[in-house]
Amino acid sequence: MVQISARAHARAAPAVVYALLRDGASWPDWSPLGAFELLREGETEREGVGALRLFRTGGVKSREEIVELVPDRRLSYELRGGLPLRDYRADVDLTPRDGGTDIHWHSGFEPKIPGTGWFYRWFLGRVLRRMAETLAARAGAAAP
Repeated sequence: MVQISARAHARAAPAVVYALLRDGASWPDWSPLGAFELLREGETEREGVGALRLFRTGGVKSREEIVELVPDRRLSYELRGGLPLRDYRADVDLTPRDGGTDIHWHSGFEPKIPGTGWFYRWFLGRVLRRMAETLAARAGAAAP
């Protein structure tokens, strides 16, 4: 299993950071992702557990299902299509610290194509670092 981890600190409360994570439509505003579409609503709420979200960046599309939500603490999703990866799961953990929030965005996967694990570790490592950093910056700007 290939593991990736990225960390950042937001000068905002966990509730502010969590609200941005829960709102898929906001991701293209603060992240490197190009476009968002909600393909399926969640079981009990629009972007709750079971929601299927599509993100487009350039020619790449990724379909991700929200699989776990812990208010103000965690959002987890699994890749359902778009990249040649198996068993991809990402967890975004939020921990209050020093009046703000530590963000730990981490994931694990198996490459479908043998020998490509190093590339996806490098590429997705860069993406997750940027996601954590831009989420922290946007949350800090949105904090009261």
